[in-house]
Amino acid sequence: MRKFQIVTLFPEMFTGVFGGSMMRKAQKDGYVELLTINLREFGLGPRRTVDDTPYGGGDGMLLMVEPLWRAVEQAKENDPTARVVIMTPRGMRWKQALAQEYSEQDHGYIFICGRYEGYDERIMALVDQELSVGDYVLTGGELPAMTIIDSIVRLIPGVLGGENSAAIESFSDGETLEFPQYTRPEEWRGMKVPEVLLSGHAARIESWKMEQALERTRRLRPDLLDKGDSRR
Repeated sequence: MRKFQIVTLFPEMFTGVFGGSMMRKAQKDGYVELLTINLREFGLGPRRTVDDTPYGGGDGMLLMVEPLWRAVEQAKENDPTARVVIMTPRGMRWKQALAQEYSEQDHGYIFICGRYEGYDERIMALVDQELSVGDYVLTGGELPAMTIIDSIVRLIPGVLGGENSAAIESFSDGETLEFPQYTRPEEWRGMKVPEVLLSGHAARIESWKMEQALERTRRLRPDLLDKGDSRR
């Protein structure tokens, strides 16, 4: 069973995400264990302080190293082999290929969710990987952590059920978007399901899917095809 632990000031944010849909089923079926560690419990003094002003001046507050360090130590006691990941806009951009790589690992992960203006840099001594979900700034690291964990868990074999459920999706090959898909009814307000999908001809259907995936990628994300060409 893979263990995901999240160090956060707001564990209640994860209740809905971890308690429903695929995440709930993945836990119930024994594929993953999802835990939150409340950073406030490691705060200093009677008010359990976790933040302070930065040395050298500057706006805002930083998460202090001591509460963060102790929280990560607790997480490491729960799972000694877990890798520590911190959510930060300066981190490596998260992509499907990384989600696939993380899903194939045997060890667990500890996610540190930043808040305020960031964190004391000394916590980086415990960090294995800095990750970002894009070139923009959010109020905290909780939403990016949810996004990344979801993208990993759904790729763990058995979680989605269908053998090829994740393999046919956008970015699964690193170069193309997912082809268009249809279900009943065959016609809706004049819009019909492409005849090839009703033909039962497996080779033609597969060829159509490939053509549609390429056309959609050229139209919406031509940069993906450019990257693919540069690797050849």
